Amino acid sequence: MNADQLTNRGLISAYLLDGHGGGRSVTWEDIEAWDASAGTLWLHMEGDSAFTDQWLREKSGLEETVCDILTREDVRPRSIPSGEGFLTVLRGINLNEGDDPEDMVSIRIYIDAHRIITTRLRFVRSIDDLRLALGAGHGPTTPGEFLAILGERLVERMMDLIENITDEVEDLEEAVVSGHHGDVSDRLAKVRRQIVALRRHLAPQREALGLILGMDSLLLQDEDRRHLVEVLDRTIHYLEELGSARDRASVTQEEINNYMSKQVERRMYVLAVVAAIFLPLMFLTGLLGINVGGIPGGQSPWGFLSVTTILVGVFSLQIVLFRKLRWL
Repeated sequence: MNADQLTNRGLISAYLLDGHGGGRSVTWEDIEAWDASAGTLWLHMEGDSAFTDQWLREKSGLEETVCDILTREDVRPRSIPSGEGFLTVLRGINLNEGDDPEDMVSIRIYIDAHRIITTRLRFVRSIDDLRLALGAGHGPTTPGEFLAILGERLVERMMDLIENITDEVEDLEEAVVSGHHGDVSDRLAKVRRQIVALRRHLAPQREALGLILGMDSLLLQDEDRRHLVEVLDRTIHYLEELGSARDRASVTQEEINNYMSKQVERRMYVLAVVAAIFLPLMFLTGLLGINVGGIPGGQSPWGFLSVTTILVGVFSLQIVLFRKLRWL
């Protein structure tokens, strides 16, 4: 069976690690003939493939719960022990074309002493990094190191996005302070949605990494644990950065709301003053416009001039009064 047929059936790639940082690609026939004495086997498979689901349940020897998580469409980051190994689900930035980075991709990893099984639903670049590293001879040598390096790759790719978000929040703060509101509200709404999405995915990832470090597993060497501690520390740092950015974005939104409220109040105040000025004038003109007999000055050639003079006088008195009252 050729590589395309295997990919269509669910197997994306398979490698046999040599224990020295390298690895060679193996065929499905090699996989079926593999035993632990041949070295560590890494299978990378499509999580939504019927072939993957069937093979995991019938051939892998894994527990039913582990098979469910490896093939489930929507699963949050977690870590659970299983037999002599354990399963963990981690998330990374979505760098696939046409997708939003905050719509994170998940990678499901099962490891034991001699086997690594990973499944995905969407392309994960950090997995590709490991494949290239194995081809160059400086990849992971053990399943524990595989997990540690993968965690590092996932968290490294988050850095640029987190920095872009914090920079965007700073730019929006400066724009509001300087009075250049423009499209700030739309940009602020977008960045707040990004923050919410990232925090929703990273918070359980922090817990998953903590559970891995809390396991008394021989699969993780001291160096692997140090790497994972660094991954956990950076994850916590990113969560703190996102929390700070969220708070600053909320303050910026409040400033925008206050600005808009003051603008509305000012316009309403102006309208109220204009209405107060013209109300007496409109009353007089309305009164004199009644179409009945007996209107004073109705037959006088000086009638219009007299009314106009009275209206100007009333208007002037109002202006003086409003200024004394500091309404203008």
